[in-house]
Amino acid sequence: MFVDDQRYKRGNKIYRRVLLRHGYRENGKVKLKTIANLSHCSDLEIEAIKLALKEKENIQVLKNLANGNYETGKAVGGVAVLLAAIKALGIDKALGSTREALLVIWLIMSRLLGQGSRLSAVRLANDHAVCEILGLEPFNEDDLYKAMDWLCMNKDRVEKNLFQDSELSKEHLFLYDITSSYLEGEKNEYAQYGYNRDGKKGKKQIVYGLLTNKDGEPVCIEVFPGNTSDCKTFEAQIHALKDRFKCKDITIVGDKGIIKRVGIEYLEKVGFSYITSITKEQIRSMSRKERVQLGLFDDSLMEVVDGSERFIMRRNPVVASSQSRKREAKINAIREMLERSNQYLSEHKRALVEVQLRKITDKIGHYGLEKIIKIEVDEECRSLSMVVDGEMLMRAQELDGVYAIKTNIKKSDMSAEEIHVRYKDLQNIERAFRIQKSKTIEVRPIYVRKAERTIGHLEIVMLAYKVERYLSRCWRELNITVREGIHRLCRLVSNIITIGEEKLITVGDPDSECAHLLNLADAIVPKVLPYRACDVNTKKKLNLNRKID
Repeated sequence: MFVDDQRYKRGNKIYRRVLLRHGYRENGKVKLKTIANLSHCSDLEIEAIKLALKEKENIQVLKNLANGNYETGKAVGGVAVLLAAIKALGIDKALGSTREALLVIWLIMSRLLGQGSRLSAVRLANDHAVCEILGLEPFNEDDLYKAMDWLCMNKDRVEKNLFQDSELSKEHLFLYDITSSYLEGEKNEYAQYGYNRDGKKGKKQIVYGLLTNKDGEPVCIEVFPGNTSDCKTFEAQIHALKDRFKCKDITIVGDKGIIKRVGIEYLEKVGFSYITSITKEQIRSMSRKERVQLGLFDDSLMEVVDGSERFIMRRNPVVASSQSRKREAKINAIREMLERSNQYLSEHKRALVEVQLRKITDKIGHYGLEKIIKIEVDEECRSLSMVVDGEMLMRAQELDGVYAIKTNIKKSDMSAEEIHVRYKDLQNIERAFRIQKSKTIEVRPIYVRKAERTIGHLEIVMLAYKVERYLSRCWRELNITVREGIHRLCRLVSNIITIGEEKLITVGDPDSECAHLLNLADAIVPKVLPYRACDVNTKKKLNLNRKID
């Protein structure tokens, strides 16, 4: 049954004919039977009949719309698009369908919706239709902590499932790098003082390593105590690829701080290849042994073969120019500081020369110029003078912009140009760390203490980054960040209709912008959701603990 709405012209007049018709087949031919002539009905009445026929499968919704009381419900758009991304990546399948797995899915979503602690994730669930869409029962922060414990126990299984069920299992080249993240408090079981890459002084930290494919798609993540050196984290990744993921004929790319002699020996023992870099001192040592001539370095690649090892070398002219300018600026800064110190000593007769000397020496050490600049003291004149070692300055300039890539891959397997490109792919991991530490995901600060929950937190961060990468690809044609897109979709909210004691949740049509975001991500927002009396509350009674002015 349908409404046949036609307009036709006779003479100079336009007429409208509206018929309620029923279509059927008779002897293989389509025939129409007119049930009623609706031409005399008003436009609103005709539209109402059309709507009733269109939504005949959801007639209860129409009744509720006609007779119910309305109130604004929770946000739906953000949860819907994140769930679509999680399903597209197979994360839901890898996690399973248990209550703990569903709570982990919410923790992944909450990293992208609002970040913060598990306590804040509970409060955030009151603003988003997570219980209604995922089918969750009420939960509190203790349930989320238990879900993190469960994820830690199932971490290897989840990563293995994601690896085997994706294109990652066909990869033969992987990237590895590490970073650190500071902690709030000092009771975390991984907490140690170490080299803080966040620049957060006085904070204990953890170290974590990320393994990705060449495009930066995460494979697995490992957590280490905060004082673990870079190279000591490397062996865990080799074991992950060899034992957990059953990989063969693999090449691992890492920087010079991670893949060192011991790591190289272990790689060669298990039959893996590597691509790494060497330090400037190692380059200088090769120059002293006349294996390379630094003066021949230019913008083009130069290759040196030494036994089973290949060295691909290049001088980046842009970096060389930048390093030279920075060094000159530092030397000028020391010179200006010296002039101010001499002026101060001349104006203050009781000032100690040793104090000014110490300040300048400390600054020279801070700039790393102690081999180039020497400070001489004239006790009689109470003045300081600077001597620049020209030979040492030239030695430093020789290595400006110079870098060397080291590998054991045969020439027949990979050209120098491709090895150079693959090493540059490490910037994809740098992007991962940058996004994870940004407002989009916020890996730091870490509020948990137990080791298994720290591991669970980092695993959730890695999975959230996979979702961010997926949505970034979906929305790459738009001038919008993933964080902005999710927040805009949160404008799509549900409506709660109450009829007597019955309640129903409906979702209206998204505006054009939200509809476009949803379509690009292949996300579908349900029109009707079952009402669940599941107001999520924190176990801690925060209001009772707040001070009253």
